[in-house]
Amino acid sequence: MAPVNKTTDLSDQFPAQVQVALPIGLRHFGRKKNFSGKMVTLKCFEDNSFVRKLLETDGAGQVLVVDGGGSKRCALLGDLLAALAIKNNWSGVVVYGCIRDSAAIADMELGVMALDTIPLKSNKRNEGQENIALSFAGITFTTGQYLYADEDGILVSENALSL
Repeated sequence: MAPVNKTTDLSDQFPAQVQVALPIGLRHFGRKKNFSGKMVTLKCFEDNSFVRKLLETDGAGQVLVVDGGGSKRCALLGDLLAALAIKNNWSGVVVYGCIRDSAAIADMELGVMALDTIPLKSNKRNEGQENIALSFAGITFTTGQYLYADEDGILVSENALSL
């Protein structure tokens, strides 16, 4: 089994190479609390059509970062989309917004972080912007960069890091 890269160790070892996300209330919901991968970014507001579209593709160990504008009025990810992410080899999903079906997601082998939960599903207007720079938690998330997440927080780096 490969060694697990802890965000604290990566931050100590590569301080000039990482951005550290501010603790804005993103919480873990999936079974995997330590996950990492190359990022794919998505901006969507109260519409998860593009979340589904991306999770239907081969994730190959990547992390989907979704900027939902911090909305707590509906969920952008539920158990069906989380199962789709697992089926298609995604390492994790970070949602700057809400999820639903949290009890089911807690038993799934997927990294999931979000601000909160709400039972209401999102709209379906087929709106969103893929692969654009996202800014929340005091840092910028860009497709192709690497994200590292664990119980201590989130780090972003231009390059893959390993201890």
